[in-house]
Amino acid sequence: MNSLKQETWEWAKAIVIGIIVIIVIRSFVVTNYSVSGQSMDPTLQSSDKVLVSKISYTIGDINRLDVLVFHTDENEDYVKRVIGIPGDLISYDNDMLFVNKKRVEEPYLKSFVAYHNPDERLTENFTLKEITGNVRVPNNSYFVLGDNRRESLDSRYFKFVKKEDIVGKVVARYWPLETATINFIGKNPE
Repeated sequence: MNSLKQETWEWAKAIVIGIIVIIVIRSFVVTNYSVSGQSMDPTLQSSDKVLVSKISYTIGDINRLDVLVFHTDENEDYVKRVIGIPGDLISYDNDMLFVNKKRVEEPYLKSFVAYHNPDERLTENFTLKEITGNVRVPNNSYFVLGDNRRESLDSRYFKFVKKEDIVGKVVARYWPLETATINFIGKNPE
């Protein structure tokens, strides 16, 4: 009988420790999200399940072209791509992105362009000043766009994302299995 109590106690401890580890990991390290809407097509589609690293920006930097999740209010989070980091000068001209007056390739848009009329722009022309009133991205703020530029509610509408509102970086899509991936960036520009 003593052996049964001892084994039950060991199992109970293991289960409690496991639950605590899961809570700590979900709270501070990584969490999962379900993508809602079409603003990140074709990179991420509605109902895709993704893993978000909460710690990546605590120990590292937020980089251009990272895909991140951020809070818009208490009830809603968005998934978008970082186009501008603090200090950046941003403009779009003839479907070409310019950051600090240098052209930046957007390889993640190539498959999207194939679905649309080549005579129509994917992204309208703009300068950061025209959209936000700022010449450069302010400190502790980021300019984000959805990959589906025609259907995305992003920094063109709500201006900048504050660093404190960022949940983390999307590091993997795990569902559906046939589209599982860990590469959302392509080439990271200087």
